[in-house]
Amino acid sequence: MSKVVVIDHPLVQHKLSFIRDKNTGPKEFRELVEEVSMLMAYEVTRDLTLQDTEIETPICSTMTKTLSGKKIGIIPILRAGLGMVDGMMKLIPAAKIGHIGVYRDPDTFKPVAYYCKLPGDIAERDLIIVDPMLATGGSACAAIDFLKERGAVNISLMGLIAAPEGLENVRKKHPDVPIYVAAVDQCLNEHAYIVPGLGDAGDRLFGTK
Repeated sequence: MSKVVVIDHPLVQHKLSFIRDKNTGPKEFRELVEEVSMLMAYEVTRDLTLQDTEIETPICSTMTKTLSGKKIGIIPILRAGLGMVDGMMKLIPAAKIGHIGVYRDPDTFKPVAYYCKLPGDIAERDLIIVDPMLATGGSACAAIDFLKERGAVNISLMGLIAAPEGLENVRKKHPDVPIYVAAVDQCLNEHAYIVPGLGDAGDRLFGTK
């Protein structure tokens, strides 16, 4: 089964409280999502490989550690996933960005795909799918399917809040994909919203309803 990592760093949890608060407006919400995404990126990229590199300090030559040329791809699920990209790009500016458009049918709660644009070399990259909410897991599973169908091998999933139902769904269908979240909430309600959750992440990011 998939590895599930709950990133419970105090700064992440503190900022997540304000993200959940219904009184947090779109501007502050966007800034907080970006900040938490950047903090979470430390954990998601923990296993990147390093190589020895010789440099010149102002004093002398020395051997240091640099990334070993590993290629990264960040894949937001539209549209809420867009709010997580800038924070991650501040740490991984050389990453390429793909986009997957999936929405949840309001009657069936099933994912419906409408857009997919990816880097041409995704088979050579470590891919990180980002979406603030892992509710039913349908959109995440669809996105993972899209990537695997196009040759992707190394895929991780990163979100802010997950429901147990969504975690179970992804772990069952894609046991090879590690999942990173800041919190695992209680359950889904009858409308497939996470409880207590934070509402609709896309609407709160972009001020829509």
